[in-house]
Amino acid sequence: MEPAQKVIERCRLIAQCSDEPGFTTRTFLSPATMEVHVLVKGWMEQAGMTVRIDAAGNVRGTRAARDAGARRVILGSHLDTVPHAGAFDGVLGVVMAIALAEQLDSLPFHIEIAAFSEEEGVRFGVPFLGSLTLTGGLDDGLLQRRDSAGTSVAQAIRDFGLDPARLPEARLSDDAVAYFEFHIEQGPVLDRLGIPLAIVEGIAGQSRLMVEFEGQANHAGTTPMNLRRDALAGAAEWILAVEREAGASRGLTATVGQIEVRPGATNVIAGSASASLDLRHAEDAVRREAAARMVACAGQIASRRGLSVNCRERSAQEAVFMNEHLNRMLEDAARDAAFAAHRMFSGAGHDAMILARHVPSTMLFLRSPGGISHHPDETVRAEDVAAALLVGRRFLEILGERGV
Repeated sequence: MEPAQKVIERCRLIAQCSDEPGFTTRTFLSPATMEVHVLVKGWMEQAGMTVRIDAAGNVRGTRAARDAGARRVILGSHLDTVPHAGAFDGVLGVVMAIALAEQLDSLPFHIEIAAFSEEEGVRFGVPFLGSLTLTGGLDDGLLQRRDSAGTSVAQAIRDFGLDPARLPEARLSDDAVAYFEFHIEQGPVLDRLGIPLAIVEGIAGQSRLMVEFEGQANHAGTTPMNLRRDALAGAAEWILAVEREAGASRGLTATVGQIEVRPGATNVIAGSASASLDLRHAEDAVRREAAARMVACAGQIASRRGLSVNCRERSAQEAVFMNEHLNRMLEDAARDAAFAAHRMFSGAGHDAMILARHVPSTMLFLRSPGGISHHPDETVRAEDVAAALLVGRRFLEILGERGV
């Protein structure tokens, strides 16, 4: 079987490991994660790697260089998914890294593949629990974070058979000199340009907030329209204002992806409505100013409608630029393999934005046909996977020749 087709089939096999029958949904350290661990660990071992599961449930495979004192290059991506996901977001990067390990001859550095247990932030509302483990960022505050069932991150680790006291052992090794991640673009740019690959210059900063409107629940049939304090109507007005604000600011994206209404009955005016807000921009100052305007807007709407509002920041990630020295080598690798060395910025967050603050990092995007991601129809083209494997292999060869 051709390596690219093998990668695709392995990704689709992993997609069958799900918390939810009929869909691909896999959250941090769920039972389906255990099934994926068996697959990934087996493939790593077949590639001649020594494998361990660290205290956060990251699968770590190492292929040693001949020189025990050599430095280390990390390749990685994540194994968790959003609800009703496709087969390639995150997982493709892990499986492609394993495919490279299967192909590589001896290199002057150790290769470590990190298959991160969590990146999406679905279960605990905070992303990057897997990669934060490598950088020491999975602190006591995050360990006490609880999911909707009241289970803390620390307890989820214990329930999975791991020990949170051993998290310091999972820290990035001092000999690590570079991080490299394959990932689907998750957008339409490369597909519209008609090119298979792109070097990622940087990753947009993100703010995630919860905005909670409080009004007064009351009877839908007996409360006149002018006497209502409808929390859902206030939230709806604010959501449209968010859309207008983002549309007027170039490069800014703003998404309300969740809304919870209480009491949630057809014949009761909504007493409260909680809405999520996801803000992203390549410039942190633009993102922060937009967040402040949207919070102020929520206050104005609430005041006019006789509501109260509470805005809480759930997480914030600063914009991160990839390492220019590595990016130039990745460009050279693309040209050597006869592909365009296109560059672009990522609007989606990736584990590379966590690792880049601690070790020089770079990313290679693969085209997303139709621009579809976070959806069951997400896919990749075999020829693009083959191209990325060629470029990735040449990149590692150049890295071995030039060093970091």
